[in-house]
Amino acid sequence: MGDPKKKRKKFEKPRKVWDAERLETDRKLLEKYGLKNMRELWRARTMLRLKRQNARKMLALPIQKRERLEKELIGSLARIGLLKENAGIDDVLSLEVEALLERRLQTIVLRKNLALTPKQARQFITHGKIAVGGKKVTIPSFLVSTGLEASVGYFKEPMKIAIEEKPKQKSTKEEFEEAKPSEDLENPESQEEAKEIIEEKEGEK
Repeated sequence: MGDPKKKRKKFEKPRKVWDAERLETDRKLLEKYGLKNMRELWRARTMLRLKRQNARKMLALPIQKRERLEKELIGSLARIGLLKENAGIDDVLSLEVEALLERRLQTIVLRKNLALTPKQARQFITHGKIAVGGKKVTIPSFLVSTGLEASVGYFKEPMKIAIEEKPKQKSTKEEFEEAKPSEDLENPESQEEAKEIIEEKEGEK
């Protein structure tokens, strides 16, 4: 069984860690779903990989045993909204990681307009501001079942979300008007006073 204190890795690293094309795809997913690091994405991919492996093993089983296990597998995936109840093994094998990321609590909070950005949704969850079924949940990667999705909301008091307004940029015309000399300098009396001051300074030299 091993040492119970030792935590096992819940993810597998890709074979080519520094593959440029894969890194670019992963970077976009991290930005889209507000993931903290690559490990969260690898954990989701590992979970799907295990589900697909189980589905492939079922293809070699006798029909009776296969039907029972297939029903259990598809039922578990249907409960978290990844598949429909009438799906088959082919649907399990064709699952993509985006489908699983859409079922994370962080994404559900954003889709329900409880937060403005993925980063803000994660912050609300980790700070204990989000509840599922009336219970506080502080794990952004929590997979929300279809039965609990409607109960996702704020914990106790609703949060006030303020949209930050960006300062209005001045047009080129407005900047030009501000840069123009003031009316006092264009006034003849002001010009005379300026000349007198200049002459006095030259006389002192």
